[in-house]
Amino acid sequence: MTQPAAESVPAQEAAVARLKEARDTLLHELEKIIVGQKEVLDQMLVALFARGHGLLVGVPGLAKTLMVRTLADALDLQMKRIQFTPDLMPADITGTDILEEDHETRLRRFRFHKGPLFTNLLLADEINRTPPKTQAALLEAMQERRVTAAGSTYELPEPFMVLATQNPIEQEGTYPLPEAQLDRFMFSIHVDYPGAEEEKRILLDTTRDLVRQVSRVLDADAILEVQRLVRQVPVSDHVAAYAASLVRATRPGTPEAPDFVSRWIRWGAGPRAGQFLILAAKAHVLLDGRFSVSCKDIRLYALPVLRHRLFCNFAAASEGVGPDTLIRRLVEAVPEPAYT
Repeated sequence: MTQPAAESVPAQEAAVARLKEARDTLLHELEKIIVGQKEVLDQMLVALFARGHGLLVGVPGLAKTLMVRTLADALDLQMKRIQFTPDLMPADITGTDILEEDHETRLRRFRFHKGPLFTNLLLADEINRTPPKTQAALLEAMQERRVTAAGSTYELPEPFMVLATQNPIEQEGTYPLPEAQLDRFMFSIHVDYPGAEEEKRILLDTTRDLVRQVSRVLDADAILEVQRLVRQVPVSDHVAAYAASLVRATRPGTPEAPDFVSRWIRWGAGPRAGQFLILAAKAHVLLDGRFSVSCKDIRLYALPVLRHRLFCNFAAASEGVGPDTLIRRLVEAVPEPAYT
């Protein structure tokens, strides 16, 4: 796939068609190992191609780790896994300087030994089980795609994506993610229980001597090409205004906010939410074989983009109102802007 800037319209359409075919093939390969969870897989792919990161939230045993490993295999990406624990230190993630001695000159010098952060696809398992100091070691990597250690800066390999897992029910021995870190995640992806037929298939497939392998569909260079292509998808002022209105409506006290927002939300989403809404919609239309974004595409990703950026107050908690309920009401309440 080549960049569309210098191409004719038919060439652009051909590139988009090839990407849609690659996406369908990729999902087919993933579904060899992962039963169900199509929406989760779609959101993981959209986040990857939009150069975002994902927070996978679900109870244990829903194959979150397996999804990440299978995705890395199908995309021929280097993957590393960090098991977050209370005693994990920042240097365990980023790397540390090691004192080495030259055998010939006997001179000693420090050499930076890269940590597991230097990979294409990082699985941060149970990220909320480590203290905020160690969680913060990911901030620069997720935003700037580089690591600063002992006064030196090291670039991370491209593509680079963090997929973190979090258990939403077991809070003993956990540390809530700081708001600044939550905001670095493009999506909060909810991994739900499988359906009845899907669960039966899981039980049959995983309790017999069956070995399935995925074929490589794309590689790192192809992913970088798609990521560049995503940035070139045009977005009209109308769609951008709708994304901005949706985000501004989450903030109590603003003219755009409905009454229920002031009643149930302490504070809402920042501008990064609007950026991620547009990038998600751009990646989605490309994967869907299109090259134009509509307001409907924005609405598709309102839940994963906004659910971890809305902070409900005590009134919402006492009335059993959660972020997903509020976002669905917002999508219904905020109209598309009028064409001018």
